[in-house]
Amino acid sequence: MNTIVERIRSQATYLGQGIIKVDSFINHQIDPDLTTAMGIDLARHFDACSVTKVITAEVSGIAPALATAQALHVPLVYARKHRPITMSPGFYLSEAPSHTKGGIVQLMISPEFLSAQDRVLLIDDFLATGTTIQALVQIVDQSGAHLCGIGCVIEKVFEHGRKTLAHLNVPIVSLAKVELIQDKLFVS
Repeated sequence: MNTIVERIRSQATYLGQGIIKVDSFINHQIDPDLTTAMGIDLARHFDACSVTKVITAEVSGIAPALATAQALHVPLVYARKHRPITMSPGFYLSEAPSHTKGGIVQLMISPEFLSAQDRVLLIDDFLATGTTIQALVQIVDQSGAHLCGIGCVIEKVFEHGRKTLAHLNVPIVSLAKVELIQDKLFVS
């Protein structure tokens, strides 16, 4: 997707330690037209998979996941990081390290919104080490649902997440790939 590649080239900043700042159009301030286009493009890659749910992790994955779910005409479920009192007991739970926040975060989804009959597409803003997506996969496995694929807006190739997730044997789609060479970003 040329638009996202150009936005990364013109507006992204490398902060060191693997952190890419794209908060002017994805993570903090969201460009709705760009987000809608990203969702349509991601949905196009998985349209034949008969997806019934799109799942992401709270918070920065919600915008691209919502746009993808809207394009596929299916519900979006996001894994919560804090259990609200309204969440049913027996929720699905997994943990993942947070690169940007530091420490371990818990991810949880209520069994009301994910079942063995679902065909799941995981969407996130970044594919880095793959640990957050792997935690979401564990939740999908707990529910008995079928994982159809993984889509992300930006893949940090230098963190090898695709390799970490290869054993899942599902399509992995990135709208933009970023390589890091001597602290300079190269986007394709």
